[in-house]
Amino acid sequence: MAYKALIVWGGWDGHQPKQVAEIFERVLLEKGFEVEVSDTLDAFLDVDKLKGLNLIVPVWTMGHISNDQLNPVVEAVKSGVGIAGCHGGMCDSFREATEWQFMTGGQWVSHPGNDGVEYVVKVTQPDNFIMQGSEDYTVKSEQYYLHVDPAVKVLATTRFPSPGAEGPHCTNDPFDMPVVWTKMYGAGRVFYHSAGHNAVTVEQSETLGIITRGLLWAAHAEELA
Repeated sequence: MAYKALIVWGGWDGHQPKQVAEIFERVLLEKGFEVEVSDTLDAFLDVDKLKGLNLIVPVWTMGHISNDQLNPVVEAVKSGVGIAGCHGGMCDSFREATEWQFMTGGQWVSHPGNDGVEYVVKVTQPDNFIMQGSEDYTVKSEQYYLHVDPAVKVLATTRFPSPGAEGPHCTNDPFDMPVVWTKMYGAGRVFYHSAGHNAVTVEQSETLGIITRGLLWAAHAEELA
């Protein structure tokens, strides 16, 4: 069986969408996928084409998506096509598109301390396929504060507040924020990892290992691990 993936990149250049898309393309090609890469949201217009895929990978931060572009993605994922991504490329894509947020499971709202915060990613489901072989690890980047769908299955968390990341959230009790999660949207599998501010962060071995297995899981391609 030939697995098919579509990667769509664009939006805010600060997240290096082209470079991150190239990493995802490389990983999927190494796993034997057929991969199409596009830099336009019009790649989402053909619902029948999308339904013929195994995986959609958005790498698009802070943009606007029309209903004609959004609805085919929603329908494809509902029908069973997987969707997977990281950081703002999937969960800060289209701030006004609540159906996108409903589908992906969360929305970025802040990153206290901005880039360069050192925080621990704590694995909470070590026996899950996506987390197999992963241990707790440290990231030095943006620590994402997200509004998260209570339906998600949390696979890893990070503790807030973090040293050097002060903000109005600090007057609350300490709490754990989801970093890695899965969920279902209709018949479609959804995977997300909140790390990935730039290509270097995505390439961190611990993060890339989790993302790679997340891509495979979302596409029902665990056999390729």
